[in-house]
Amino acid sequence: MSKKLVVFFSATGTTAAKAKALADAAGLDEYEIKPVVPYTKSDLNYLNPFSRTTKEMKLGGKHPEIITGDIDVSQYDVIFIGYPVWWYIAPTVINSFLEAYDFTDKKIVLFATSGGSGFGKSVAKLQPSAPDAKIVEGFMLNGDFSDAQLKEFTEKY
Repeated sequence: MSKKLVVFFSATGTTAAKAKALADAAGLDEYEIKPVVPYTKSDLNYLNPFSRTTKEMKLGGKHPEIITGDIDVSQYDVIFIGYPVWWYIAPTVINSFLEAYDFTDKKIVLFATSGGSGFGKSVAKLQPSAPDAKIVEGFMLNGDFSDAQLKEFTEKY
């Protein structure tokens, strides 16, 4: 039996609530990815071409700095990583997390929340940040799910 961890990034609380429900339903440890500089409401304004998230997602550049050193991923075999879908991919803060730790031989299962889009090219955009891990699309956590359904999601991996 593999040891599993739920990791998440949430800018508004939506993904955090889903990740916590997933971890609670399956009895898994959880960890929140925290940027050194938290996102503000104006940072999240995707309609503003000069907002922080627009620059991070559309213009490329370096990934945002995160708080590190407070989790030991080596003890886990499967890591569920959750995030809100931004511009049809994972926020670049997820790349920051993947680049901060060693995921060699780990299975990373993505889950996400979204206002309507799917995973897009998340796997392709994240894989270079954890080249020795197996990253797969897992499930979208939009809507309501029972504890049994959430636990079933985690048991597939």
